[in-house]
Amino acid sequence: RYAWLYMGLFLAATLIVIALSYGYFKLHGGRQEEFEELYTLLLLATIGALVLAASTHFVSFFLGVELIGVSLYSLIGYLRGRRGSLEAAVKYLVLSASASAFLLFGLALLYFQTGSMSFRAVGSTIAGGAGISELWVGGVVLVLVGVGFKLGLVPFHLWIPDVYQGAPAPVTAYLATVSKGAVFALLFRFVSDLRIFDVGALVHLFGLLAAASMVAGNVLALLQQNVKRLLAYSSIAHFGYLSVALLAGGSLAAEAVTFYLVAYFVMTLGAFGVVTVQSTQERDADEVADYRGLFWQRPWLAGFFMITLLSLAGIPVTAGFVGKFYAIAAGVSRELWVLVLLLVFNSAIGLYYYLRLIVTLVEQPVQEADATGWRAADWTGGAGWTAVLSLSVVAFLLLWLGNYPEPVIALIRHSVTDLLATVRNGPF
Repeated sequence: RYAWLYMGLFLAATLIVIALSYGYFKLHGGRQEEFEELYTLLLLATIGALVLAASTHFVSFFLGVELIGVSLYSLIGYLRGRRGSLEAAVKYLVLSASASAFLLFGLALLYFQTGSMSFRAVGSTIAGGAGISELWVGGVVLVLVGVGFKLGLVPFHLWIPDVYQGAPAPVTAYLATVSKGAVFALLFRFVSDLRIFDVGALVHLFGLLAAASMVAGNVLALLQQNVKRLLAYSSIAHFGYLSVALLAGGSLAAEAVTFYLVAYFVMTLGAFGVVTVQSTQERDADEVADYRGLFWQRPWLAGFFMITLLSLAGIPVTAGFVGKFYAIAAGVSRELWVLVLLLVFNSAIGLYYYLRLIVTLVEQPVQEADATGWRAADWTGGAGWTAVLSLSVVAFLLLWLGNYPEPVIALIRHSVTDLLATVRNGPF
């Protein structure tokens, strides 16, 4: 049930990305047939995400990671006429390949030490009295380094802002949601089955990654004048918040991590959906100046963007508030006071740069809107009505999850019970 839940989430997110991509890539010239490979690559990457959601074995772990990674190499550089897109693809290629090398070497060390490639078998070997050896710890650390690169946790985050900025807007939405979410879903199963947090040094290491990601992500986001880069650093901070819930362990952690990921998917798809709708054939609308006075030109789009930013900031009656409340509750349940305080403090920092962007939306525009009335292009931009429909669904989910999350929470609680059976018998 745990795997099915995440599979449904990844498929739904991919469907929204495809809806955003249709009009976006059509705007960039030519017939739709010229972009058929794009959808093939998206589906291949999604297959990798589905493999990760169900993975309990080193081979399927690595296979899922590589299916996503190899597809993203091409997706990021798909607009080959843009220098920034090609540069982002090369950066992702080099750093993702390096991360895969760390990951594969770590898995090899764990296999060498235990003689098994199954998550639970490796965890049972350690729990059965074989002891925690240096090779086992080294293997786990190398795996965490590889996963840290894939998630963009500090200090493995340097590729995130450049790749987010250079990739086409719908691809950035996919990279920020499905790609990262699949790795994090796998990570929760990995740390629970292998009983990683039995080792105090690994607990402290993971806590440092969470703290550094929260602080660096929010502080660096304060300095940005590029919307894509701002959202990139914001995503680093959000995965720091998720790491706090993961570190807490227990049944509450499983629910908190899953709900936060659902909320994060909705918020991030909404934010990059706005960037997609605002983009032109020449470039993506990734500068803060591109949104100045948007409320007076496209009020529906500006209003939706405001709701998305408020949700990212964790304001009540939005999905982001419930997600952060869950993460804080998980941390408090395990008395992770330092990390909980950092989470609250950094959420306050995040509120500042989100509100600063909201203020930009309502500033007086440089040019007044056309007095002859709204045209279809004013509402949809170049993205088409499929994008508008997708954003409408996202807006509904943002408010629904913030005001009536009980059905989703009940579904999550029911779906993670098979994973919790392992957690209850483990170190959590």
